[in-house]
Amino acid sequence: MTDLPGTAAGLRVVVIGDLIADEYILGRVARVSREAPVLILEYSATQVVPGGAGNAAANVAALGGRVTLVTLVGRDDAGRRVREALPPGVSRRGLLTPAGFQTPVKTRILAGGVHSAKQQVVRIDRTSPSRITASDRAAILKAALKAIPSADAVLMSDYGSGIVTPALGRAVGAAARRRGIPVLVDSRYALTKFRGLTACAPNESEVEAALGVNISDSPRALEAAGRALLAQTRMRAVIITRGSRGMAVFEPDQPTVHLSIYGSDEIADVTGAGDTVMAALTLAMAAGASAADAARMANVAGGLVVMKRGTATVSAAELSRALANG
Repeated sequence: MTDLPGTAAGLRVVVIGDLIADEYILGRVARVSREAPVLILEYSATQVVPGGAGNAAANVAALGGRVTLVTLVGRDDAGRRVREALPPGVSRRGLLTPAGFQTPVKTRILAGGVHSAKQQVVRIDRTSPSRITASDRAAILKAALKAIPSADAVLMSDYGSGIVTPALGRAVGAAARRRGIPVLVDSRYALTKFRGLTACAPNESEVEAALGVNISDSPRALEAAGRALLAQTRMRAVIITRGSRGMAVFEPDQPTVHLSIYGSDEIADVTGAGDTVMAALTLAMAAGASAADAARMANVAGGLVVMKRGTATVSAAELSRALANG
């Protein structure tokens, strides 16, 4: 199996998709309110980290890759803060700031005691009310096509705002094929509309929603769903992530590869784990790994990141140690 941390250093990845400001408001539980049956929190801190495609880009950078992030970001406070939170390995030259666009924000309020872990109490989502215009789409495509000729892989991260479309996927896929590099897509709501790319890695619930099936504990249903998705998308590989059940790797004319979960099933937080998996898959395939080997490394990376709280990344050193320890 390819040593991803050793080969990822310097690999160039274009990440295209929805940049989200993941905001965490931390507080200590003080008492129960007299006004309503709710907790009163004493505010302690606010943190903003890159979410969505920003988290995918941050994970690629943490694993040693060099990233060009192509996305829309608002000229607002949330946009300023999430730009500042991007790690040094992520180039800002693909950040487009159209007038009127508001940065999507996911605010999570976490509460806990001084000596206890913070638990999420509520999440508030603020999406941009402005529509993505034809000129915005043209600018995204232009920035992507400008970055691809010097890239080793492309990752499209679709969180449903309309930046990543099947039309964009076709244009990006054609440009990537001319260069001979892999294109992976992570689409929450429109996976079956992206076709002819290298790979995708939906979770089981996304597959069930896309195909209108129920997989649950049925090996036969899982096999049928994986093969159906492979046929519909015409991709070289479909990797279905299954939470505590691990992963399943589907390739045309190849037996299905089943991977057990890495590490403990005592999960701390699954926030952004799919971005970590996609980042590791993309880098591994850019380094020449097979779909099965790429999935094995992504499985380890995913197992590491779910032990961390909040929107987190896995470093090259962490993954290297985990791979070395088997």
